[in-house]
Parts: sequence; structure tokens; C-alpha cells
Amino acid sequence: MPFSETPGFKPSKQHEQLGSAYYDAVAPADFPSLRLRYRNQRWAERIGLGKLSDSDWNDHFGRFTPFKGSFAEPLALRYHGHQFQVYNPQLGDGRGFLFAQCYDLKDGRLLDFGTKGSGQTPYSRDGDGRLTLKGGVREILATEMLEALGVNTSKSFSLIETGEELWRGDEPSPTRSSVLVRLSHSHIRIGSFQRLLYLDEHENILKLMDYAIANYLPEAQREPVEERAVAFLEAVGKRVAATGARWMLAGFVHGVLNTDNINITGESFDYGPWRFAPTLDPSFTAAYFDQTRLYAFGRQPDVLLWNMTRLAECLLPFAPKDKLENVLQGFGPAFRDAFNVAILDRLGLRSGGAETDQRLAGAIWQFLAESRMPFERFFFDWRGAEAKRAAESPEAVVYESTAFGPVGKLLAKYEPRAADIANHPYFQHTEPCTMLIDEVESIWKPIADKDDWNAFETKLAAIGEMREAYAGANA
Repeated sequence: MPFSETPGFKPSKQHEQLGSAYYDAVAPADFPSLRLRYRNQRWAERIGLGKLSDSDWNDHFGRFTPFKGSFAEPLALRYHGHQFQVYNPQLGDGRGFLFAQCYDLKDGRLLDFGTKGSGQTPYSRDGDGRLTLKGGVREILATEMLEALGVNTSKSFSLIETGEELWRGDEPSPTRSSVLVRLSHSHIRIGSFQRLLYLDEHENILKLMDYAIANYLPEAQREPVEERAVAFLEAVGKRVAATGARWMLAGFVHGVLNTDNINITGESFDYGPWRFAPTLDPSFTAAYFDQTRLYAFGRQPDVLLWNMTRLAECLLPFAPKDKLENVLQGFGPAFRDAFNVAILDRLGLRSGGAETDQRLAGAIWQFLAESRMPFERFFFDWRGAEAKRAAESPEAVVYESTAFGPVGKLLAKYEPRAADIANHPYFQHTEPCTMLIDEVESIWKPIADKDDWNAFETKLAAIGEMREAYAGANA
């Protein structure tokens, strides 16, 4: 019996219900070879694919043989978007598609299998529809690190090397090729709505909004449609704000915050020129081509609000402008509240009350800016607010400075969420796990030079330990 017909895995084809106005059926590339480089076994087990053999894995995630009960053909999704805040009506899935859908066996959420590097589509324009192996490795490192830090992110599910030589201007060429499959809680973007507004297809906007509410944002269900549109914008905004806040607390810079890269579930996805900032530097920029620093680290909250405003424009046919603007005015407070919660999560502390939490967040942010303390070093040292651990840190002298004084006084008022909050073996190391650009390059170099994946596997194991250390208290 084919694996896709066995119990456990729960396939779906919900997106197909929207109809062909939202996607194009496409064919995957026929790759010369398939060599499995990464399978996310932890998430495979969570969705019922843990026992899939490597051969069957390659068949489904390299040749894209359909799962029984999901799409017969992959779907290249249609969308537009603002790229660096300039509208582009020629977008769409150009090197990826929606391969299948399934349900999370733990919480029942509808999940997408989306691809990157799976071949050309009607939206490829002059592109070859491929992904470099280095690009796939970088996306795995980004998603694994962000998930460990509590960010709502897509999950890199599979990476298969595909045996082609690719030519890229930003990498030594020819370079190796790959196809990535990500597991996501929706691939509906702000740009998906923008396209329908651009085409003046108001009924299709409403249909897409109602589909999104039914499958992803049930808390926004309202009658009449005016109230539903306002609630939808608010629900998306809260989720986007929460993700943005956790980016900031991770020191993460997405790099390309175009409206086609903002998901209506708030899930962070599509990692190109991402980076982690070594220290709190508002001007730190991930993309070399971002000459104006539009998407610099410190600008990310404002950019997310700008993108949310574009979504609000798409809802004007259904709700009054003043009500939508009122929701947008709530984005800043929602971001602040999510930021305060994320601070406590990172430190493993119980809330000290809204006012005190706000003061703590402000004091920490000011200290990080003034001291240039590395992000991970600070949160690693002060997990559980244990002064003894911080006193043994290589940065202990900084914690004795005047700049740290307000932070220390506030931390003394807090209680850890559990007595053993910092007793996990991860916190017994001398250094925290990080993912700075030099580390990424050092992981890639042995792969490129001699097909040595040891550094990659070692880093994933270290990230896994960090994820386990944080997960228990923050669950």
C-alpha cells in the first residue's frame, strides 16, 4: 500500500477550493539527480510522515509525486506586491509552488508544503526557477535558529541536492543546485490581496479573506462583512506585530520585507539575505543591495506597519476608512505588548505587571544599545535573572557598569518561571549558540570545498539543544 494511503498523515487540498483565479497548475522540474541533504524528522513525525523512507521522501519532495488526498498538480500562487515600496504587478510564484497541504496532528492547523527551486512557472520571467544549495542551507539555518528563539517561522522541511550547475552573480559560479520544501501555516500574503485590488476583483478579495478566516484566523469571524474586514485586519496585525517583536529580540534582520513576503498568519518566511545583528545597531542591514537601508534592523517595526497599511487599502471596499485606520493605530501598542512578552520569554521570567514589564523592556533595550552587548550573550547570562550566573560571565564587568544599573534593579524584582529555569545543560556552556554571518560562511565552506557536512550537522545539534532549553518554560 503506498505510504500516502496509510494512517496518520492527514492530507488536504483546501486551497484548491478557491479556484483558478488564485493560482495556476504547473509541472515540477525534472532534476537530473536527487540527493537528500536534510529532512526535518521532528516535524515529519508531528505531521505523520516520520516513517517515510528516504526513497519515498525523494519521490514526494524531489519529484513531487502527489500525496493521495492533496493536489493532483502543484499550484503556483498568484500575487503582486511592493518591492522596496515600489509596486510590482509581475510577481507570483516564480521558482516555487504549493505542492500539498496537510494538518498538524498536534494542534489541527492547516499547513502548506511550499517549495523553493522547484522549476519555472508562468511567473518566472527571466529566472531559471532554481535554488542554489547554499541558499537552501542558509534557509535551514535561519528557520532552525528562529524557531529555537521562539519566532513564529516557517519550518525548513526538506533539502535535496538536484545535480545541476547554476550561474549566480552573488556566488562563485557554477554553483550547486537544490530544491527546498518548507512547511508553513499558509502562503497567503498581503500581496495576494494587493493583486486582486489591482485587478479590481472585489468579490475575490472577499472570498480570499473569508477563506483565510475560516482556515487560519477564526477569531476574526464576524457579521456583517464590515465588522469581519475590520476584525481580519486586526487579527493579521496582532500576529505580524508579534513576529516582528520577536525578530527584534533575536537581533534578526529579515532583509527583504516586501509585501509579498508578509504572511497573513504573521509567520516569518522566505529567507534570502537575512542576518543576525551582532549587537543592537538600528542601521544594521542584511541585504547588500539595500542601499538606502530601508529594511535595516531598526526600521523593521515601521516597515511592518507600512505593509499592514497596504493590506488595509485592500479592505476599503468592505469597511470604512476610519475603522481600518483605528486598527492600524493599534499596531504600535500591539507591537509593544508583544515585545514585552518576548523579553520575559527570553529571560524565563514571570510578569511583574504591565507597567514594570514595560520599564524592564525599555531599560534592557537602552542598555543593549549603549553597551553594544551581544544579543545572545545578554539573554544567556541573565536567564532566570540569576545574578550569580551573570557574575561568572566573560561580560561580568559590563554588568557592573552604570549603564546596567537600571536593568539590574528591575531584574531583582522578578521571579523565574521555574526554580530550575537555567539548569538545562545548554546554560552550562560558556558561550551561547549564535548564527552570525561569519559562522554561516564557515559552515558553508567545507560543504562547498569537500562536501563536508559535519559543521552543518554540529550547528543544527547545538540549535536543537538551545530550542529544548527554551521550549519547556515558554510552552
